[in-house]
Amino acid sequence: MAPETSTQIHNIGYRSYDGARLGRAYARRSLYSQSLRGAYGLGRSAKSKVLPMLLFGIMCAPAAIIVAVAIAVPGSTDLPIKYTGYALYLQMVIGLYVASQAPQSVSRDLRFKTVPLYFSRPIERVDYVLAKFAAMASALFVLTATPLLIMYIGALLAKFDFADQTKGFAQGLVSVLLLSLLFSGIGLVMAALTPRRGFGVAAVIALFVIPFGAVSTVQVIAHETGAPGPIEWLGLFSPITLISGFQSVFLGADSAFPGEVVPSTGVGFVYLLVILGVIAGSYGVLMARYRKAGL
Repeated sequence: MAPETSTQIHNIGYRSYDGARLGRAYARRSLYSQSLRGAYGLGRSAKSKVLPMLLFGIMCAPAAIIVAVAIAVPGSTDLPIKYTGYALYLQMVIGLYVASQAPQSVSRDLRFKTVPLYFSRPIERVDYVLAKFAAMASALFVLTATPLLIMYIGALLAKFDFADQTKGFAQGLVSVLLLSLLFSGIGLVMAALTPRRGFGVAAVIALFVIPFGAVSTVQVIAHETGAPGPIEWLGLFSPITLISGFQSVFLGADSAFPGEVVPSTGVGFVYLLVILGVIAGSYGVLMARYRKAGL
């Protein structure tokens, strides 16, 4: 005979949720804020804070020195560097920041296959991509705009012309805003193509350094051989020269091209279209990438 068994029902306290259901908007904002904090190591280990904070300090230090020198030199009426030129001088620091933080933002989710967990909540693929893109662009804008703010405040304290400084500061903000969107899109796309963070870092650095070196070299050759015509068009093939060419046409920036060649207005509009196209294309590639990754 089978032994007698007794059946008991235990109340272990499960209750239905009666609170507010915050929905997709709240989930999207939470993902954005956490990704933005993570881009500077906030809420993570102390080791994770070292590199982004170091790069932030390196970005800001020259701005403080520029202000100190401008104030100390008698008779100064303007800053020695234009607002629109600051990011170009420190482009390597910006590239290193994107290369280090873009993979941190997306590669770990891919490597540890946590993306489907996001989509199990009231969040769609478009919410994830928008939150990550916006967070990376915001982090990069903070990195590039803060030195300009330091320069602007210093210029006002030095009693430089208010209208000129405000105009230059506004032009600088437009420039770094476009730069932040462009570099963030490119960096996130390269990082999202591989779950390995090291590969993502190398790919981002290569995409910023190799095209810039190639474009600059060919531009110098064109200038030295007395054929400056292609110089303005060659700038379309590198992220940093795209920004440089655009701002020299529309934002009053000094040309960084050999021979100080400034693209024509028509070519300047091509620069703008290419910049916007790359940003939109980066978003489209990310959407396609996470269509598969979310399964």
